[in-house]
Amino acid sequence: MANFLRILFFKPVLWATKKFSSTPKRERVFSSLSSLYKDICNNKVKRGLIVPLNAISGRIVIFSDLHKGRKNGADDFKNAEANYLTALDYYYKNGYTYINLGDSEELWENNIWGVKKYNQASFEAEKKFLFKNRFFKIFGNHDLYWGNDPLAAWQIKSIYGRRLKVYEGLVLRIKNSAQNNKQLFASGLDVLLTHGHQGDASSDGNWFSKFFVANIWAPVQALLKINPNTPAYDAQKKTLHNNMMYEWASEQQNAILITGHTHQPVFASLTHLERLYKQLQFTIHNKQLEEEQKIRTEILIRENNFTAVAVDYMNMKPQYFNTGCCCFSDGDITGIEIADGYIRLIKWSASKKREVLEKMELSDFFVT
Repeated sequence: MANFLRILFFKPVLWATKKFSSTPKRERVFSSLSSLYKDICNNKVKRGLIVPLNAISGRIVIFSDLHKGRKNGADDFKNAEANYLTALDYYYKNGYTYINLGDSEELWENNIWGVKKYNQASFEAEKKFLFKNRFFKIFGNHDLYWGNDPLAAWQIKSIYGRRLKVYEGLVLRIKNSAQNNKQLFASGLDVLLTHGHQGDASSDGNWFSKFFVANIWAPVQALLKINPNTPAYDAQKKTLHNNMMYEWASEQQNAILITGHTHQPVFASLTHLERLYKQLQFTIHNKQLEEEQKIRTEILIRENNFTAVAVDYMNMKPQYFNTGCCCFSDGDITGIEIADGYIRLIKWSASKKREVLEKMELSDFFVT
């Protein structure tokens, strides 16, 4: 029956998917992000909270895009679960606050009951943070359920044993601090955290449109095995998404933006490939022939998976970051740490455990 329905409805559903998941418009993205940031700063707590953070002693870890499923062949999280649990154990023991940046549960392809049944270990690991008041949860487009379903609050309590409000975003407000008699910041730094689907016509509309996508449209696509062409699976849309997020962030004063959504790590506004291209130009200019060849070799490897780069990658301001995801097929997970006066892009893998891929001092965001 499912195959018959797929044949019958494939073309109209595919047409509708393309229409309603159309390329996001810059104006819509900017308006949505600005509205969210403004509302949080104005203490509209239904949308998000302001969370104070000390630049030196504060410790935050941010993960996104787990897409927890039912441990079947379509479960993207299955291979990464062991690394995720190892990482959460490390961060819990070392006093970090955990921010989950959305798409934690894959509720387009699964119902909440199945996800609860097969992910008890990860929910228990997250629960430990909640009971220490060190856990914040944000919804994404694949778990819009947490933001609009009347039963969401009850389900959250049944999972974690305590009430937990799921927000659209948070603002980390990093306080002025001094170290070694040196003033770190001329003013405070805001870090806007959100999933990053803002401006997506199919999942960033009013309450009814969100409810329709989460509870009717997504299950229909899953039944018919029609996957919407989202940034997570489309290189061109990843680049477009990154550019729009960066453009918005670059216009903000004393603020940076951290999102997920694309499953592609971005650090200080650059993807790894863009950073390699930038390093290549430096080695060519300085006639570092041996280092140039090493970078060219790595670029060839990276280009097998991803070729698109931003047009102006050489001159980007370091104001946009992306966590990557916790569902890479090889089991690796990536995330962002803000701790010890640094912001860091980190990777956890079975062989290497925690690895710092990139880092910069928080004080680099300011002229003192």
